[in-house]
Amino acid sequence: MASSPLGRPTRGTTGTNRLRRNDRWIAASPAFRRAEDPLVIDLGYGASGVTAFELATRLQRVRADAEVRGLEIDPERVATANRQLAEVQAARTPFSPDLRVSFARGGFEVPLQAGRRPAVIRAMNVLRQYDEGDVASAWRTMSTRLSRDGLLVEGTCDEIGRVSSWVDVGPTGAPLRFTISLRLADLEHPSIVAERLPKALIHRNVPGERIHSLLVDLDREWDRAAPLSTFGATQRFLAAVAALRDQGWPVLGSKTRWRLGELTLPWDAVAPLP
Repeated sequence: MASSPLGRPTRGTTGTNRLRRNDRWIAASPAFRRAEDPLVIDLGYGASGVTAFELATRLQRVRADAEVRGLEIDPERVATANRQLAEVQAARTPFSPDLRVSFARGGFEVPLQAGRRPAVIRAMNVLRQYDEGDVASAWRTMSTRLSRDGLLVEGTCDEIGRVSSWVDVGPTGAPLRFTISLRLADLEHPSIVAERLPKALIHRNVPGERIHSLLVDLDREWDRAAPLSTFGATQRFLAAVAALRDQGWPVLGSKTRWRLGELTLPWDAVAPLP
């Protein structure tokens, strides 16, 4: 347990299934699937431990040995989550009593038993209250705790998990990829994600910046693909993403991920200009 956790308490906002899109991303990541120790940290999980229980449930479908440790700066939140864990273990909740979940006090320093290094650190909705200039330092601090091939996933989502974006950061603290994840049903324009960009990008959504160009182009292709709405929002999004790729945007992944409402690009494609 850390005596002086690094960071500031979050607002604590959380909710059932809020981070389901991010859970799915982590479960598919090579960093998790190939890890010698499939330990995943849910950093800043908030006023309830529900996101850690949901994450563990989804991860254990992929690897039965997956383990999730929730970390919070506020000791009262840790106490609340441990009471919830007792209910889970007593089989008084919808979650499996066999989930490998634990909770402790901690921040960016990610305190763990000597020698353990997580495969993935998830820090969603944690850096929103920080200045943009604080982001790189926070990334570096958390990344030093990762396993050799580990992954830090840092980003933001709306309150009900329909609009999300995040950055994949490697063990050196360098950002690798940027992902948008949207619920496509009833989506008006993909640029709604502008409200939920990671702290490193949210103030850069202005003309002349790469992230702004991406969202403008994505909206334009979404509009051009409107006739495909007859066949569903998924087909419309697939066409929009394919058009972006054809224009030269370095879109990663395949239709399997695009069908989920995901768009991933190398970090360099959206990185803030100097």
